[in-house]
Amino acid sequence: MSESGPTPQAGSQRAVDASLYLHPQTLARLDTFELRAKLIVEGVMSGQHRSPYQGFSVEFAQHRPYSPGDDIRHLDWKVYGRTDKLQLKQYQQETNLDLICLVDASGSMNFGSRSFKEASGAGLERSLDGRLEWTKFDHATALAAAVSYITLHQGDRVGLGVFAEGLASLVGRSSRRGTWRKIVETLSTHTVDQPTNIARVIDQTLGQLGNRCLIVMISDFFEDIEKIRAALARVRHRGHDLILFQIVDEAERTLAVDLPAVFEGLEGEPPLRVDPRAVRDDYRRAFEAHTQALQRLVRSFGFDHAVVNTHDWLGPPLAAFIARRTARMKRTKFG
Repeated sequence: MSESGPTPQAGSQRAVDASLYLHPQTLARLDTFELRAKLIVEGVMSGQHRSPYQGFSVEFAQHRPYSPGDDIRHLDWKVYGRTDKLQLKQYQQETNLDLICLVDASGSMNFGSRSFKEASGAGLERSLDGRLEWTKFDHATALAAAVSYITLHQGDRVGLGVFAEGLASLVGRSSRRGTWRKIVETLSTHTVDQPTNIARVIDQTLGQLGNRCLIVMISDFFEDIEKIRAALARVRHRGHDLILFQIVDEAERTLAVDLPAVFEGLEGEPPLRVDPRAVRDDYRRAFEAHTQALQRLVRSFGFDHAVVNTHDWLGPPLAAFIARRTARMKRTKFG
């Protein structure tokens, strides 16, 4: 949805300064929190162990085969010398986390009403590709970069998928140095111009996962609720955990336009001339109803949902969300 006049150009390459995503306002409040998948419990990791949480801590628990992207500092060279096989040491207390971050690059994510200068936090008048607006896709990429950075900082593996009608760009799961740079580069050069098909994206993602993961999906979720329901059911059936971050622009949420205007569809819909004053109340009710229905649906599967407004600073709400999630997981774990 966009009002007639200057709008982000659909299909344009996104020029992103990676340093924006390590801005202190974004990350300063996040380092003390850990993202942990709440479904990793006793028996999920191979074998039986005294603690349901395995990882790289202090007390040795078991070996597991080396996978590309694992930290080679934890290789057991004595085992390699005896068996000629690469095995990693696992320890009690912590848990390895594989995080898959899925970012929506469909046409509707190209909408934005906040100035790039204000939103970037870096004093830039416009984006590197000349845009004056900070779009939902800009906010989604900032969120994906922040979550990926935190996870890599913990020593866990991160993978990225950028999607619209299907998965378009992938960064394989890894904890290696340089992974975060690959993620940002992939996000920064992606086009934003196609329709969305969340069900297909979920199917394609699940087809590539051989172990249980935490999937973080970042989108405006302008999709039929029943189609989303079917996708979430498949994630639950496969035993993965899921966080849905719903990206919302303030003007889009409130229909903050006072004069009749032509609204242009960003995913192939025909232009529509509307007097916002005549439909604003019904529009707001419909928008809120969709958001609430999505929230109820996500929680009914035991997953997490959070609304992220492009007009808010990213750091504080993300830190608060992770803190609430961590506290809830601890309560569940310890009864």
